[in-house]
Amino acid sequence: MRRPKSGAKGEGTKYKMKEILERLEEKRNQARLGGGQKRIDAQHGRGKLTARERIDLLLDEDSFEEYDMFVEHRCADFGMEDTKFAGDGVVTGSGTINGRLVYVYSQDFTVFGGSLSETHAQKIIKVMDMAMKVGAPVIGLNDSGGARIQEGVAALGGYADVFQKNILASGVVPQISMIMGPCAGGAVYSPAMTDFIFMVEDTSYMFVTGPDVVKTVTNEVVTQEELGGASTHTTKSGVADKAFSNDVEALAQLRRFMDFLPLNNREPAPVRPTFDKPDRIEDSLDSVIPSNPNKPYDMHEVITKMVDEGDFFEIQPNHAGNIIVGMARMDGQTVGIVANQPMVLAGCLDIDSSKKAARFVRFCDCFNIPIVTLVDVPGFLPGTAQEYGGIIKHGAKLLFAYGEATVPKITIITRKAYGGAYDVMASKHLRGDLNYAWPKAEIAVMGAKGAVEILYRKEKDEPEKIAERTKEYEDLFANPFVAAQRGFIDEVIMPHSTRKRVITGLRKLANKHLENPWKKHDNIPL
Repeated sequence: MRRPKSGAKGEGTKYKMKEILERLEEKRNQARLGGGQKRIDAQHGRGKLTARERIDLLLDEDSFEEYDMFVEHRCADFGMEDTKFAGDGVVTGSGTINGRLVYVYSQDFTVFGGSLSETHAQKIIKVMDMAMKVGAPVIGLNDSGGARIQEGVAALGGYADVFQKNILASGVVPQISMIMGPCAGGAVYSPAMTDFIFMVEDTSYMFVTGPDVVKTVTNEVVTQEELGGASTHTTKSGVADKAFSNDVEALAQLRRFMDFLPLNNREPAPVRPTFDKPDRIEDSLDSVIPSNPNKPYDMHEVITKMVDEGDFFEIQPNHAGNIIVGMARMDGQTVGIVANQPMVLAGCLDIDSSKKAARFVRFCDCFNIPIVTLVDVPGFLPGTAQEYGGIIKHGAKLLFAYGEATVPKITIITRKAYGGAYDVMASKHLRGDLNYAWPKAEIAVMGAKGAVEILYRKEKDEPEKIAERTKEYEDLFANPFVAAQRGFIDEVIMPHSTRKRVITGLRKLANKHLENPWKKHDNIPL
């Protein structure tokens, strides 16, 4: 048998394969460099991580699988055909967070300032399509100067295509936006349609028009931070849900937050083992309510003493502080917490708190997360500012959200539940499953003083009679028993047993099944 001569076909193929593999590795290395080392250094100089560094911190080690690494833009105007970077300004793919699948896109500010082109948008759309197919969350790490001007309407079309995917994915898979740099113009509307928006202090901004345009059009002089910084959006506008001090903390907290969420709308949230006993008695709750009914107390204390290991991830902690919302676990199961906060505006419902809580309740309902509501509400905030601002419609949003929700709903009235606000806060009338009250709960149309002034206005100049009438009203209504007699309260419970009762209730309601009448979609009062 003859041996093949040197340079035969087998060796040639082997050499060619080696050449291709070397070229492949070279192209990969170029893609990993993004816009080049100089721009990477500039990114670090601003206190920001690169797109790939962010993905490495967010996902489990070695779990990231990248898609479309070699995609390039197709623009031939303004000399763009001579300036191309592999990946075109966004890193996309899938990976895991604590072993659970997620899809992610991370905009690369070192490539054309992270600006969105037609192909950039197509890469984002591809991972969103994959996420919806398999039922996994989508996380966007935004760091973009906006639409790529050189591409004109093609870039705008790319934005609209992404918006459409956001809409279709809404309520199907969780969508999270982490703003880690500028986010301006059309770029802000995609995060606005996602479920949660987080920001990074001092390095991230969101605005429809920047300070220069604002000055030109309205003659207002405003800085980027004042116009759309993390402080503005987490306190004043309520656009963002939380802000973190730097990229590293933001990504670590995002990993923690994702652990509370289910992968999609057909699966339950993960159950995490806990050392906290389900029947734990918390005696300190028996004395948390002050003897003076007008004295505030911190509802955070009730929440942290009730949930597993005191672990509570609050959403929008610096906006509309008169209501508290966030994620916790009870018996290892994720629950959404909604609670009036007597420390702020006496716990009254107003425009901002109604919108904040309604949005959160609807998210929980979308993704099968039970809702635990702690009620201490003296009513809706009165005043012309609230009425002119549309408190009627905004308050109705929360009412609507609770009424349409079909997930398990457990309500505890800790102290006051007055007027229409009693109805709104997950009352039995809005299909509350288990409604409890603490012994000092006051459930009435209004407080005793206001009620007596209306009922006995002819006696207003007789203080002794008014005091007597006030005591009569308090004896009759300043307790949970009238509501309990009518079945509006299922049980009057001791505060120390709250955790035990809620967990027992959650176990009972684990297989709850309730459907709303068929409809294309509802028409919530927006």
